[in-house]
This record gives sequence, structure tokens and C-alpha cells, in this order.
Amino acid sequence: MDGEAGGAPVLGIGRSVTGRRWVWRSADPRTGLGIAQRLGVPEMVGRLLAARGIGLDHAGDYLEPTLRALMPDPGALIDMDAAADRLAAAVRSGEHVAVYGDYDVDGACSGALMSRFLRDLGCEVTPYVPDRLKEGYGPNAPAIAALCERGASLIVCVDCGIAAAEALSAAEGRADVVVLDHHKAEGPVPRILAAVNPNRLDCGSGLHHVCAAAVAFLAAAATVRTLRRAGWFARRPEPDLLALLDLVALATVCDVMPLTGFNRALVAQGLKVMGRRGRAGIAALLDVTGARDAPSAHTLGFLLGPRINASGRIGEPDLGLRLLLCEDPVEARAIAEKLDAVNRRRQEVEGEVIGAAHAMAEAQAEAGRAVLLLVGEGWHPGVVGIVAGRMKERFNRPVCVAGLADGLAKGSGRSVPGVDLGAAVIAARQSGLLETGGGHAMAAGFSFRGERAAEVHAFLEDRLKHAALLPAAADLLVEGTLNVAAAQPGLAQDVARLAPFGPGNEEPIFAVQRARVVKADRVGKDGATVRAIVEGEGGGRLKTICFRAKDGPLAQALLAADRVPLHLCGHLRAETWNGETSAALQVVDAATPA
Repeated sequence: MDGEAGGAPVLGIGRSVTGRRWVWRSADPRTGLGIAQRLGVPEMVGRLLAARGIGLDHAGDYLEPTLRALMPDPGALIDMDAAADRLAAAVRSGEHVAVYGDYDVDGACSGALMSRFLRDLGCEVTPYVPDRLKEGYGPNAPAIAALCERGASLIVCVDCGIAAAEALSAAEGRADVVVLDHHKAEGPVPRILAAVNPNRLDCGSGLHHVCAAAVAFLAAAATVRTLRRAGWFARRPEPDLLALLDLVALATVCDVMPLTGFNRALVAQGLKVMGRRGRAGIAALLDVTGARDAPSAHTLGFLLGPRINASGRIGEPDLGLRLLLCEDPVEARAIAEKLDAVNRRRQEVEGEVIGAAHAMAEAQAEAGRAVLLLVGEGWHPGVVGIVAGRMKERFNRPVCVAGLADGLAKGSGRSVPGVDLGAAVIAARQSGLLETGGGHAMAAGFSFRGERAAEVHAFLEDRLKHAALLPAAADLLVEGTLNVAAAQPGLAQDVARLAPFGPGNEEPIFAVQRARVVKADRVGKDGATVRAIVEGEGGGRLKTICFRAKDGPLAQALLAADRVPLHLCGHLRAETWNGETSAALQVVDAATPA
């Protein structure tokens, strides 16, 4: 395997078939060699770790991430001690607790985690998820009041609540409120018993990049510690907190949190828990998706997450939460199949929107816009975030997509690294341009009157004008070049030691040189995936697959009749089938040799 830091483009590729530059991901070879020698791992593993900024002292914890080494003190989060004291009091008194969540994966996982934890400790728990279309995001006063009327003396808001001071005031004098959130907090926090949020301006925990389910997990750990100190477990078994990690892993991956530090330990350990299939709902969903291998971050992000999300987007808002709380395998299977059907419908709705949105995005990108704002009459608000993500990937620009109904545009935005979309949306709301708006650097939600679309677009353009300098397609960071014969399963297994992969720990990309396609065909029910066998000029054969290729330039290159040699970029993976392990390349780009 060859590689270098910086310098000329990889294999001289200044522009691939998708318009991208291939550039080296820089690494200090001395650090990589030192890691390899200290840990006794292949030099390539050391080099990949060094490229991710991992030093000698932290490389061991990176390859074997454990909660013992990486879990912070929950008390480092402001208001956590007060939250733990109140949760512990609810447990000791067997109180009725309402858990108010959100309709996305993080909300469903946070809600399931806190509901299961408190039920196992003897509380009566009422989970609640608002309807996206009827109630919108976050707590609303009528729902809070209704939970109080049902007898809840404590309301725990998970993955929401930090910006809902007015709605939460409906509980004043009737129930205490604890918020376990992670969204950006602007201005004063709600005047409630405890508002735990690492993104509070006055929180010094440094845990800015954890999801709400991780905050809920830390709250559960703090509550157990409080109860233990009070002697509550002298005659009772302590709850198994580690059994909750499958939920935290699922939320962390699906909320696109960086897979470094504490998050890395949560996901690595959570995948082990999920692999034991102890949660009926997740086991049923794994079966419905046809997942056969041990769960990976890919399983969570591309198989489980979209199906749980689908219920909040276009179906029953609490269906995902009900699945995660279900203990009956037969009922869980029925809910999982329903979620699968809802997800297929979501894909159809998404397809109806994406064509029109792409045409608008292309026109705006050609006009040199820094931010793409795409608004369409009747576009379903449940899919606009997905469409924004697809357009962001295609055009390498921050993208906001909104559906217009009754004169009001409701939408979601997705951004690219280095462009803080959430801050710009919050500023637009504070200026009076938006009816609602909030989010974080990489994602945001908003609404505005349709007639103000041009003003909103101009405001975002001004705030994020530096995005206009980005290339039309993001650079592809390559970590090494291979010939076909060198793409062996042993190398792929070495690469897999750096898993779980995701933001902050991207799966390595290798360039396979001068591969000639000897067989290629379309697979999948819609034929959007291209499968090919390639052989090298110096020998060897390699299986490849290219997802979501459709009729794009990658598909055209792989299916071309002339079968000229290609440089292929992608992820090298080991696959086991019928007891035999082989290597395969998931293709993400291609180029014609100079």
C-alpha cells in the first residue's frame, strides 16, 4: 500500500467522474510507526490512527474503547446532581413520571431508555411523543397540562425542552420538570428544577458532541449513584445500565455524533449489547431488515435508523418508541413490519420531492449561491430533512428544504463541515425573518411565511457567504493506493480494527489502481446498485459494489462497454460467506487514468 501526506493529487486525479479531487489524508509516518510498535499492530493500522490525530498515549483506548477509560463524571454536567436527586426521589416514592420525547431516533431512544430505567426501578411511567404535523417539535402547553392531569408529578423531557420555557410553565405548581437535552441553548434556560444540557452556555463539561440518549444514560448513572449512596440497593438489585447501551449507540449514530472519545465507547460497547439481541424490538427490526451479520454503525445508520425515523416523519409518531419498549417478540415483529412499510412509503414520498428539489438546487448552484434554499408547495415536512441531506451531498453546499402549506414554509437544513447553519438559522429567527428556528452546526429546523423566502435566502447567504468558496464537490480524502492483487481480506480486517466508523472517524478510503471491469450488472429491486468484478493488470480479481449509482456517472463508468481501466476509490471490507472470507470494495468514486 502506498501513501503520502499532502503534495500532488492522488494518482494525478484532479477531477474524477463525479467532479471530485482525490487528495491525500495527511499523517505523520513516525507517529504511525510508533503506535504500531507500541501496540504490536500492523504499521498500516498505526498510520491510519495517526491520520486521525491519535497520539501514542491514546491509541490503545481508541482501538479498545471502554466506558471505564472514557466515561466522564455525570456530575460534570450542570444541573445533573439536582436531576439525579429528583429522579432518585421519584424512585423512592414510586411516583408517576411522564417522559416527554421527540419523534426522531434520538428522541425515541432517549424516551425508551428513561422509561425503561424508571419502570425497572418501580415508577409508573407515561411516555409521550408529540405529533410532528399537529404539535410540532418539543413540549407544548396543552400536552404538558394533560400529563399533569393524568397524575404525573415529574415530567422528564428528553431530546427537547431546553428552548420551551413557555410550554413548560404549564407544569408550574403541578409537577416538577427535568430536561435532558443536547440542542443549542440560546438565552436563559427554562426556570425548572433541572435543565441538563452540555450545550448550555454555562455548562463546562466539554461534552458538546453527545446526543440526548447519552445525556439520559449519564442521568441514569447519576441516579443509580445517588440511590446507592442512600442505601437503596441494600436489599434490591441494581439495574443493569450497560444493557441500555444499545439504545445509546443507535441514537449516537443516527444523530450523526462524532465517533470519538466517549461516543466511541458508547457505540462500540452498545454494538456488543445489540449483538446479543436482548431487546425484542431491535431484534425484530434486525430480522425485518434481513441483517445477518453482527451489527455495525452501518446497520444502525442505514437499516434501523431510517425505519424508526419514518414513523415520526409520515406515520404514527410514537411507533418507534413503542417498538423499543416492546417486550413481546410477536408484538415487536408486528410493529417492526409496520415500520418497514411506513419506511417504504417514506421513500416514495421522498422520491416525489427529490426530483423537483434537485432541479432547483442545480439552478441555484450554477448561479453561485452559497446556500441553497428549496421551497415547494405541498412537499411533505417529514422528508424535507432527508432531501436536504441528499442535496448537500450532491452540491457540497448548506441546503435548506421546506414544504409550503397555507402560506407557511416548514423545513429542515443540512450543512457541510465548517459552515454553522444552526447559528445562522437562530440569527434569522432572532431578526424576525423566521417564525421558528433552531439547530446546531450541521442541521437546523425552521419555518417562515412563504412571501419572505427571498429575504430568508438573502439573510442566510450573507451570514454564510464563505460557503460560496467551497468546491462544487467535496474533496475525497484517500489514505492509500492498492493494486487489485493487494486488496486482500487480511488488509480489510486490519482496517476494520478502527471501527465503528462515522463522523470524526471516517472509514478509510483506498484508491485501487488500473482495475478493468470484467463483469458488471445492476442489482436491487430498482436496479440502482451496480455490482462488478474487476481484475488488475498484474493479476488478481476483486468484487465491487456501488450503491445508489442509478444512472449517474459512476454507473456509466462501471457499465461502459469499452471496459477501459479505471482507478476506483472506495472502502475495503472483508466479507464472509459460507465460511469463506474475501475482500470487497464499496465504490464511492472512479476516474480514468491519465
